[in-house]
Amino acid sequence: MPLKLKKTVKQMLAEANAEVETIQAADALKLRDDPNILFVDIRDIRELDRDGRIPGALHAPRGMLEFWVDPETPYHREVFASGKKFLFFCAGGGRSALAAQTLQQMGLEPVCHLGGGFNAWKAAGGPVDSVKRHES
Repeated sequence: MPLKLKKTVKQMLAEANAEVETIQAADALKLRDDPNILFVDIRDIRELDRDGRIPGALHAPRGMLEFWVDPETPYHREVFASGKKFLFFCAGGGRSALAAQTLQQMGLEPVCHLGGGFNAWKAAGGPVDSVKRHES
């Protein structure tokens, strides 16, 4: 018998994209030097190793975001209390939409995400730094 979900990823993404500001790559390129905006890369470290990263972006793995944002956890990162606008991105824009929605619901603001993700950034000619391979 096929699995019957209460909500599909497609539905979750539609809800997230309706609630969270989406910045397109061409506009994100104009924001990259804005000191009040922090680009936050939520991709897995293997993706960064393989594909590179946006120069100056903070790497915050998707699996730790809520813990890094919440000041009541031992994992809290002060950068998330900086008052900056956080522009989250992943490879294609799905994970970042869901992450930004969750963090916005937690009370982190202002937040937005990069429509089309890192792939759209590269396609728009955004700069990319290569990353040395991490030893695992």
